[in-house]
Amino acid sequence: MKFHPPLIGVTTSIQSKTNDYCLRHEYITAIRLAGGLPMLIPPGEPNLNSVLEWVDGILFSGGGDLDPATYNGVDHPEIYNVNRERDRFELSLAQFALETDIPILGICRGLEILVVASGGKLVSHLPDEFGEEIIHRQAQSRPAEHNVDILPGTHLANIIGVGETKVVSWHHQAASNIPRGWRLAATAADGVIEALEHEDHPWAFAIQWHPEISLNDARQQRIFRAFIHTAQQRQMMLSQKAS
Repeated sequence: MKFHPPLIGVTTSIQSKTNDYCLRHEYITAIRLAGGLPMLIPPGEPNLNSVLEWVDGILFSGGGDLDPATYNGVDHPEIYNVNRERDRFELSLAQFALETDIPILGICRGLEILVVASGGKLVSHLPDEFGEEIIHRQAQSRPAEHNVDILPGTHLANIIGVGETKVVSWHHQAASNIPRGWRLAATAADGVIEALEHEDHPWAFAIQWHPEISLNDARQQRIFRAFIHTAQQRQMMLSQKAS
């Protein structure tokens, strides 16, 4: 039996000025390098079940901020690029996907989507609550670098190892609590939640930093290899059941 590379659905942003759908190329490159076949999923797809029937894994990508109304939060001057159509679509897709066994990876905004979809809340602007000892982004358009601590005994530690690792960071918001069903997998030195993993879902990780930007960091790329490998194993299992 011949198997195709696992098809990975990747959510996209919407450019507010042009209404173009867009996605940074690093997501595509990281998926391809790990052996996956990327497929872009723009907001607004009406049939979520059809989306999940087509793909072997879902990646919730980064981008603009969620509308604070989605998590009963407070508006803040630093909140930017809010798109309510994208919020509605991704929150619904996340809730639906978490009820299945499809592999899920959330990156940056993707972590925030998974947190809010699971009933959690967000910090509106990190410097207001955590100070600036750790810089999580240089400016709205510029990433930063800092260390995160991967916690022992977690599935994430099994993938990339325990202890400190340098990451590319590009966010001003984060989870303010750990929602039901998730557990902490990594933190920054200032206490910001940097990674969560689901306790019940077969493979669901939420990463606040940007491993896709660290294309030359073998440790970071293990996240994508594990993601694609799990999607491939699921694809093979479903194919064997169908035959």
